[in-house]
Amino acid sequence: MKFLKIIGYLFAIGIVLAIAGAGGAIYVFYEYGRGLPDHNELVDYDPPTVTRVHAGDGRLLEEYAREKRIYVPIEAIPERVKDAFLSAEDKDFYSHPGINFFSLARAMVTNIKNVGSGKRLIGASTITQQVAKNFLLTNEVSYERKIKEAILTFRIEQSFGKERILDLYLNEIFLGYRSYGVAVAALNYFNKSLDELTVAEAAYLAALPKAPSNYHPVRRHEAALERRNWVIDRMLENNKITAEEAEIAWQSPLQIIRRDDTEVVNAPYFAEEVRRELLDLYGEEKLYEDGFSVRTTLQPKFQDIAQRSLKAGLIEYDRRHGWRGPLTRYDPESPDGWKVQLEAMEVPRGVEPWVQAAVLEVGDNAVTIGFVDGTRGTIPMTELKWARKWIEDQRYGEAPRSPGDVLTVGDVVLVEAVLKDAKDQDYPADTFALRQIPDVNGGIVAMDPHTGRVLAMSGGFSFGLSVFNRATQAVRQPGSAIKPFIYLAGLDHGYTPATLIQDAPFSLDQGAGLGKWKPSNYTNKFYGPTRMRVGLEDSKNLMTVRLAQNVGMETIVEYVKRFGIDNNMEPVLSMSLGAGETSLLQMTTAYAMLVNGGKKIIPSLIDRIQDRRGQTVFKHDQRNCLPCVANDGWHQQAVPELPDTREQIVDPASAYQVVSMLEGAVLRGTGRRISSIGKPLAGKTGTTNDSQDAWFLGFSPDLAVGVYVGFDNPKTLGRKEQGASVAAPIFKSFMEEALEDAPATPFRVPSGIRLVRINAETGRLASPNDSNVIVEAFKPDTVPSADYTGSGEENDNPLLSGNDLLTTDGLY
Repeated sequence: MKFLKIIGYLFAIGIVLAIAGAGGAIYVFYEYGRGLPDHNELVDYDPPTVTRVHAGDGRLLEEYAREKRIYVPIEAIPERVKDAFLSAEDKDFYSHPGINFFSLARAMVTNIKNVGSGKRLIGASTITQQVAKNFLLTNEVSYERKIKEAILTFRIEQSFGKERILDLYLNEIFLGYRSYGVAVAALNYFNKSLDELTVAEAAYLAALPKAPSNYHPVRRHEAALERRNWVIDRMLENNKITAEEAEIAWQSPLQIIRRDDTEVVNAPYFAEEVRRELLDLYGEEKLYEDGFSVRTTLQPKFQDIAQRSLKAGLIEYDRRHGWRGPLTRYDPESPDGWKVQLEAMEVPRGVEPWVQAAVLEVGDNAVTIGFVDGTRGTIPMTELKWARKWIEDQRYGEAPRSPGDVLTVGDVVLVEAVLKDAKDQDYPADTFALRQIPDVNGGIVAMDPHTGRVLAMSGGFSFGLSVFNRATQAVRQPGSAIKPFIYLAGLDHGYTPATLIQDAPFSLDQGAGLGKWKPSNYTNKFYGPTRMRVGLEDSKNLMTVRLAQNVGMETIVEYVKRFGIDNNMEPVLSMSLGAGETSLLQMTTAYAMLVNGGKKIIPSLIDRIQDRRGQTVFKHDQRNCLPCVANDGWHQQAVPELPDTREQIVDPASAYQVVSMLEGAVLRGTGRRISSIGKPLAGKTGTTNDSQDAWFLGFSPDLAVGVYVGFDNPKTLGRKEQGASVAAPIFKSFMEEALEDAPATPFRVPSGIRLVRINAETGRLASPNDSNVIVEAFKPDTVPSADYTGSGEENDNPLLSGNDLLTTDGLY
């Protein structure tokens, strides 16, 4: 009886303790569960991922992110990678309820045994616990945080499937080397996508979550190798790999392959323009966290040519205006020595491959220079001949006769290694050329004239020296580059390329106290009645002003706005000579609309944007093409024809007549230095008053290119400097290389244009005895008759008949 009572008491105590324990557990869950982060936030959680911007050929252009992470859905992560992480971190992931009680108990027993031994405590956190900690809690080491972690772990397991939890874990986890998530880690460590990883490589990544710095592949190579092999052991033990696969993995060296920087396209001005556009579209948070994939219009081949051509052109201009002196000086008498002083000096950014050097000795035929690493080199006199003394603005001294005329001991200069001289003769090793950062700057834009896609863009000599984009942000006077649009307006209002316009003095009263406006030609000469074509080819200012006055400045302003050149142009005659303001990108787009037959285009840098799941959220080409999607495959059906939705903003015949005249400007006029390329090209120079801005805008049938050169703080480029001498050589350099392998495609002639042989002097029909004959483009109702006098009267151009015509019809 007494025994039964004892049993009863014990049972009652057990019940009380159980109730108390349950109550305590309930209290703990209630007390610590209050105010916890809402785990349901993970339902729609997308980890911050990197926005990647690609060139038109798919190569990487730029990345934008706060955390370098590429999101990969769990379905796309290879089983090999998942197996490696589960074997290393949580082999019972799919069977436990969120907390692995067996592993927890084993860890507690092990840690108790190791008390006082100095060994590191081992943990038993499951992947679900790590998700709870990483996403919803802090890294605080405390029992309170562990209790909260356990509560959230159970809640997460009840709310989400195992695959979603693993998805969050593998895409969020930090694995060192600025790698957030397994996809970026695979790229950063091995330059591979996830599906390319070997067993050994996947095992190494799975070895990193505990402490990436402890298993650094270079600094802690042995520890990293040991930890990787331990993961391989676990994979074999869990039957995730075969013994043969394990043996191969164990024997594999741990070799890191860094991402190849040569695969990244260098186009900083273009990339920055894209970044600004993305900010306008989506804002900063989405740009840096939403993981867009952006395909741009950039063509790396053209971009490389554009950057080299612009840089070479700016250097060439700068060199012919003299040597402005060294960057700075060091003290040859200082006890610190030249090397220590040179190390302390800041090197200008963005001047690679140029390097900073100290002038150590000046000889009769060469200069000895020293570098930060202690090595030495020489600058021969042949590489100093260009460095005439700079006096002021556009004045410079005589060519130097000896190295001492240019440099002295103590100078610190920029130099570049050279292998051959100007005559292609080999130099000795360690030979360098003197270099100087140009004071002048500029920009270049290359565009597809049919779509407006910007294929290349450079906004200056060096992005490292100045991020200001002179292709888009600089607003300058276009000068004579505006003239094709004045002539276009005339062609649409009864004029023809053969119409005679008076080239004679012009005077306009500007109002009380303002005097008279008297424009002049560049040559300060007058040429009398001159064909309209010649006026554009030779850039006659007086002819242009008279034409603008006859057509009306209100009409001219409307045309300029129609082409997107200047939306704020005032209807005053000086604007017809380019006194307004515009940007290089706007001017290049306008010229592109001339060669495409007068179709409206909008310049674009982005073709398509996709979100992290591959859905297209933006595309530049909005045309709808239902036949383009063949759900049942291709069955010999014809290629779909995309609709042409471009707005026709001018008569295609008038646009072609301007193109023809601009082709003449290259063959005979201000752009004739371009003609040596030997391909059909057209273009126009532009030079403003006092030669402060120099332009060349031109095109082939399928490529429009614009070049601008000027000082950021406007001042004259110098006497005799103009678009033809400053900007045109850059255009030529670009086109020469860009079109090297392209066929000599002629400009497309629109339907209705009549090509007629005329006398180049009189504009009349050519007779059999005429020697100076050209083929001129006329609209059908403006072809001159046999007795045409070329007076410019609208009724003086009756349609020519019969065999006197050369007729070519074509389509844009």
